[in-house]
Amino acid sequence: MSSSTSMLTATQKYAAGALFALALHQAQIHQTTPLGFPSHQVDDDDPSEERVSSSSSSDAISDDPHLWVHPSSDLLRPVFKFLEIDSRAWDGLEETVAYSPAKHHVGAFLRLLAEDSSDISAEAADQELALSNSIEALSMSMEKTPDDYQSKKEKQREYEHACREKFSTPDKTLDSKSEENNMPNNSQQETNAITSIVEEAHVESICESDGKPLEEVTMLSYPRKVTVLYELLSACLADTPEDKKKSTRQRKGYDARHRVALRLLATWFDVKWTKMESIETMIACSAMALLKEEESKEVARTPESSWAKWKRGGIIGAAALTGGTLMAVTGGLAAPAIAAGFGALAPTLGTIIPVIGASGFAAVASAAGSVAGSVAVAASFGAAGAGLTGSKMARRVGDVDEFEFKAIGENHNQGRLGVEISVSGFVFEEEDFVKPWEGQYDNLERYVLKWESKNLIAVSTAIQDWLTSSIAMGMMKQGAMMTVLSSLLTALAWPATLFVLTDFIDSKWTVAVNRSDKAGKLLAEVLLKGLQGQRPVTLIGFSLGARVIFRCLQVLSESESNAGLVERVVLLGAPIAIKDMNWEATRKVVAGRYVNAYSTNDWMLGIAFRANLLTQGLAGIQPVDVPGIENVDVTEVIEGHSSYLWRTQQILEQLELDTYYPVFNRRVVKS
Repeated sequence: MSSSTSMLTATQKYAAGALFALALHQAQIHQTTPLGFPSHQVDDDDPSEERVSSSSSSDAISDDPHLWVHPSSDLLRPVFKFLEIDSRAWDGLEETVAYSPAKHHVGAFLRLLAEDSSDISAEAADQELALSNSIEALSMSMEKTPDDYQSKKEKQREYEHACREKFSTPDKTLDSKSEENNMPNNSQQETNAITSIVEEAHVESICESDGKPLEEVTMLSYPRKVTVLYELLSACLADTPEDKKKSTRQRKGYDARHRVALRLLATWFDVKWTKMESIETMIACSAMALLKEEESKEVARTPESSWAKWKRGGIIGAAALTGGTLMAVTGGLAAPAIAAGFGALAPTLGTIIPVIGASGFAAVASAAGSVAGSVAVAASFGAAGAGLTGSKMARRVGDVDEFEFKAIGENHNQGRLGVEISVSGFVFEEEDFVKPWEGQYDNLERYVLKWESKNLIAVSTAIQDWLTSSIAMGMMKQGAMMTVLSSLLTALAWPATLFVLTDFIDSKWTVAVNRSDKAGKLLAEVLLKGLQGQRPVTLIGFSLGARVIFRCLQVLSESESNAGLVERVVLLGAPIAIKDMNWEATRKVVAGRYVNAYSTNDWMLGIAFRANLLTQGLAGIQPVDVPGIENVDVTEVIEGHSSYLWRTQQILEQLELDTYYPVFNRRVVKS
C-alpha cells in the first residue's frame, strides 16, 4: 500500500508501526506471564523485567536474537517497510519496545494516531469512514443468528443425553443431570470476581504510572482504529522480506505471532475481535478479487490456466497487488453466504482499494461456489488440492493406520484466516471424533482429526468394561477410588487388587499411547508442509487427543523457525507426565494462550496412566507448574473421563478463547 493510497499520514503510520511493535513484544512477554496471573508484576524502575531475553547482560537488541522484535525474526521490519517508516528510525523503535516498559510509550503513540492534521485529505477521511462501515456490514453478515446457536445447543444436549445413557460411570445417573440443571449457580459471584481481576490486569497493562487508564484510548475514533488494524494486517501479509540469510522466519503467510500481537492491539483499542476477523476476511477476499482478475487475463494469453499451474505446483502462496504492494495472502474466496454482502458492498469497497474497483468485488460474488472459485481457494490456502481434507493417508505411515482430517462447521471457503484442528482421544464410536466439536460458535475454519479409531475404540471400551465390573462398582460406591487417586498424587503404594483388575487394559492403552505419539509427529509434519495454508492454527484436544497435540508441539519445538505456526492450544484431560517432558519448549512454539484443563477426580485417567503417574505427575489431574500455561480446574463439570465427550463445549465457552487474556484461570463452573 503506497502513500498515495494509504488512509494514514506518515506520522500516523509511524505511530501505528510503533504500537504494533509494542504489542508484538508484550505478546512475547505474555507467553510466560499472561495478563491476569498473580505473578504479572513489572517494576517500572527495572525495564529488564519486561524483557524476554536469553542473555540478561545484553545492552543492545542485536545481542538477543530470540526476541520477536529482533531483526532476525523477520516479524517487525517488513511491517515497518510496508508502512514506509524511515529505515533510520527502525533501530530506535526496536530498542525502545524491547527495553522500556510499554506503558511509558503507548499513550504518546495513541496521541499521534488520534491527531487529525492538514495532511489528511477529505478523500482519505471518506475512505476511512467507508472502510469502517464496510467492516461493520461484513461483521453483521458473518454473525450467527440466535436460532443457529440454539440449534447447535439442542444437538449438543441430545448428544450429551445419549452419552450419559451409554458411557457415564455407574454411580452417575441421569437424575444427577437434572439435579445439576436445577442447581442454582452459586459460583457466579466468584466467576464474576475472577473476570474482574483479569480485566483489571488488562487495564493495568496500559495504564499511566499513577494507575489511571490511558485517556488516549478514548481519543481515537472507531474508523481510525479499524483503519490502523486494516493497514497493519495488510503489512503483516505483505511480501516484503528482509535479508533472508539472517532471518529465522522461513515461511510466508500469516504468522501466529502477528495474529497474537493484533489481538492485543485490538484489546488496547477496545475493538471486538469479531471486527478484526471481518478485516481478515475483507483482505483475503480483496486478494482473491485481484487473483480472479489476473486469472482472466492469463487465460487469454496461455492455454493452461495459472490456477492449474499453481495446483500442480503444490504448496504455494497466493499473491495479490493491493494498493501497489505485492501481498502474500492466504485466505479463501467468499462463499455464497457472504458473497451477496460483498456484491452489495462492491461500490464502497472499490473506493477503498481503487486498484480492485467495484468490478473486482463483484467478481468475488459471482465466482463464489464456482469450480474456478474452489480452485482459487485451494491456491490461496497455500496448499495443493483440498489442503487438510486432501491429506488422507494414501499409505500406511509407520504404525499409524488411520490419519484423516474432516471439515466441520460452516466457515469453509469464506476467507477465514484462522484454522482450528480438534482431536478426540477417548471414543466409543466413530461419531465421537466429530460430535464433541460440532457446537462451537466461532469464525474459524474448523477441522477434526480422525485417527486410529480401531485402537481408540478398543481401549475406551476396555476401560468402560472395567468400570462396570462388580469390583470397580463396589469400590466406587465405597468412595475407595478417590482414596486411590489421593494415594497416586502422593506417590503411595497401589492396592494389589487394582493391578490385577487393570492388567487387561494395559496392552491396549500402551498401543494407543504409542500411536498417539506417532500421530502427533504426523500432525507436526502436516503443519510444517503448510496444508493448513500458512494460517495460524488453534489446536484443541481431550484425552489421548491432547497427547497427540502435545507430541506435535514437541516436534515443532525442535526448530526455532516453527514458532509462527500455532496460535493457541487447549489440552483437556491430558495423559501427559508433568516432569521430564520439556513443557517449556512446547510453550515457546505456542504464540498465544496455552491451556491445561484438569480434573482432580479423574481417577480413571490416573489408573490408565499409572506407570508414569507415580513418579512424574499427570497433567490431566493436576496443574502444570510452567510459566505461561493456564491451569484450569474443571473438576466441577467433569464427573469421569468420558465426560469430556459432552463437556468440552461448555469448557471452551467458559475459557472465551477469543479473549486475549485468561478469563478463567482458576476453575470452570457448572452452568
